[in-house]
Amino acid sequence: MESTNNFLTAVGAKEGPVVSVIGDIYRIIIGSEQTNGAYAIVDMLIPPGGGPVPHSHTTFQEAFYILDGEINIITKEKTYTAKKGSYVNIPFNGPVHKFTNETDRIVHFLCFITPAGMEKMFLEVGNPVAADTLLPIPQLMPEDLKRLQSVAEKYGLKLYPPDYFD
Repeated sequence: MESTNNFLTAVGAKEGPVVSVIGDIYRIIIGSEQTNGAYAIVDMLIPPGGGPVPHSHTTFQEAFYILDGEINIITKEKTYTAKKGSYVNIPFNGPVHKFTNETDRIVHFLCFITPAGMEKMFLEVGNPVAADTLLPIPQLMPEDLKRLQSVAEKYGLKLYPPDYFD
C-alpha cells in the first residue's frame, strides 16, 4: 500500500479519543487515519470483572502487551494468564477468544491491531469518556447484545454468547 501520509505522527500521553466499551476503557492512540489503515494501537484499561464477550475475527490480527496487572486470555483449548511484561498474539483466523480481569486491580495493556479498522468499531459502540475514567460495567440486555452484534459484524467480528466457554 502506497503511503499518502508522509509525516511523523506524535501522540501525547492523554491524547486520542477515549471510549467506555461495556465498562472497559479504550484510548485510541493511533488508528486508520494516521497509518493509512496499516495498524492501530489501543491503550486498554480493564476493571475487575471486565473484558469483552467471546469473539473472533478472521481479518484482524490482535496482540496484547501487558503493562500492569494480569488478564486471562481464554479459548476453548486453554486459558493463559498474561502478567506484566507478557505478550499475547491472536493471529488472523485465530480461535474464538475473550479476555477477562479476574483480579481486584485494573489491568492496563496495549492492543495492537493489524490491519487497522477494529478501533472504529470501538468508537462506534463505546461511550466517550475522559481519559482514565472508569464507568460501572453495565448489565447487558438482549437488545444491547443485538446492537453490539450488528456493529461487530459490520467490522468483520463475530460475537458469541457470554457463556460460550462454560
